[in-house]
Amino acid sequence: MSFDFQIIKHCAPTLANLKLGSLVNYKFEDESRVVEELRRINKLLVPKGINAVELRRYRGKALIYIYRRAALDRALKADDVKAILSEYGYPNDSITCICHLKRRLNYYGDFPHEIGLFLGYPPKDVSGFIKHKAKKYKYSSLWKVYSDVDGAKRTFERYKTCQSSYIAHFKNGFSIQRLTVAK
Repeated sequence: MSFDFQIIKHCAPTLANLKLGSLVNYKFEDESRVVEELRRINKLLVPKGINAVELRRYRGKALIYIYRRAALDRALKADDVKAILSEYGYPNDSITCICHLKRRLNYYGDFPHEIGLFLGYPPKDVSGFIKHKAKKYKYSSLWKVYSDVDGAKRTFERYKTCQSSYIAHFKNGFSIQRLTVAK
């Protein structure tokens, strides 16, 4: 499976400007390939407002964060997001926040629960997940929902429709660059 297809499959809502960020696990056989692919993808997507950064390598896979920097910058300014992140020692700007997230991922070896904020999950759901230790949720799909179930269901459906559409277009010859909505 090509890296572009993996990005389309796992990050379509981010490429379509429906979602702040997404994660993709890139399986590699040669470590230098990860750097090459990230350079290539960033060259294509940065002009459209999207960045790709490696967060962690583990057992032949690289965890890649695909995100809209302007959207992340806006999200990090929200009081509820700042409150959650400050509990874990995050700084105020997006680049150093991503570096801090990367350190936490590599230090703990597991996903720090606040990662949902970097993916555009509602802060109430992220704080509910943390507070209730992933239990007592009202609904579960792409994330565990603790607040607005109806809104989350609509979002999940939009993401699913977007993913299906993007996969079909990609299989019909549309490039990742063509499928990516500009800033």
